[in-house]
Amino acid sequence: MRRKYVRFWGAMNYGGGSMIEKTAVIRNGQGIHCRPSARIVTEAVRYAGQIRVLSEAGEADLRSLLSLVSLGLQEGSVIRVRVEGENEEAVCDQFVALLETHFDFPPLSEEGRSGMMDAVIAE
Repeated sequence: MRRKYVRFWGAMNYGGGSMIEKTAVIRNGQGIHCRPSARIVTEAVRYAGQIRVLSEAGEADLRSLLSLVSLGLQEGSVIRVRVEGENEEAVCDQFVALLETHFDFPPLSEEGRSGMMDAVIAE
């Protein structure tokens, strides 16, 4: 049986049960690597419903660190967060914010980079 859906206000509600889907943009300078993935998975396992991320590379269950890392999400990647279960709207907003978080230290200025390279070359 094919599901019908209705799009409204940037979220999707699928017929035969509710499901929320929102767009997020990865902001972390190094993308979603192991450290941010571990933080995201830790939060996801606390939720009783389903949380999935969809990207051009595929789809991942946010309860699986390997699944999330395998998407290879880089800074600027546009993804969709899909939540099904209780308090979908609030949970979806929480995970959009979490996936858009800057987990790494701020990038070095050009001056800081050149000084760091001078120290490496001098060794």
